[in-house]
Amino acid sequence: MTLNCVVVDDSAIQRLSIVKLVENHPALNLIAEYSSALETKNGLNTHQVDLIFLDIEMPVLNGFELLDVLNNKPQIIFVTGKTEYAFKAFNYDATDYLHKPITRERFNVAVEKALEQHKLTQDFNEEEGEHIFVKSNLKKRKVYIKDIKWIEALGDYVKLVTEENSLVVLSTMKSFEKELPENKFLRIHKSYIVNLDKIDRFNSKNVEVGAYEIPLSRNKKTQLVDALNNI
Repeated sequence: MTLNCVVVDDSAIQRLSIVKLVENHPALNLIAEYSSALETKNGLNTHQVDLIFLDIEMPVLNGFELLDVLNNKPQIIFVTGKTEYAFKAFNYDATDYLHKPITRERFNVAVEKALEQHKLTQDFNEEEGEHIFVKSNLKKRKVYIKDIKWIEALGDYVKLVTEENSLVVLSTMKSFEKELPENKFLRIHKSYIVNLDKIDRFNSKNVEVGAYEIPLSRNKKTQLVDALNNI
């Protein structure tokens, strides 16, 4: 198994040290190196990348701000000279957090984590169905698309309601919506995304999913009718 990766750091010296570690690791394939978040954003539009070694403090856009504007995020290993960002990095679902200067041994540990996560993600079983991974209560959980009933906004979090339980995930509605198949889910209200297959009935104000009523925005009714007709 080989991971295609890029290195992002505004410091040429620091970038070179990571590049050397990447090039000497048999499971890593260096696709590109970038000196800014803007370069990285443009580069990811043309390259298939599995893993980013990402500096945090950069001009114009920092590492966190870069992740905020990416639609499809590869795995992230943060590389920084400060420890103060560790908690925030965890909230961005980082695979690991490396503190400069980095030893080869610590680097290899981080890469092993990325390889394990890649294998977990790629281990797709057609019989089980399409799924996503979410982090809830400090654990990564596999959720099948067909089991999701609706998603509800909770401030900086979203509540994912499934057939079996509810999970609270650190995410914005906009970001989470991008993880879902467009033809199966619809945002029917600023605070709700619903699985079209789970809708039992609806009127001009509400959508019913089992015994629950979910508010329907007036300007979303036509879009909902069209979406249901195209299932």
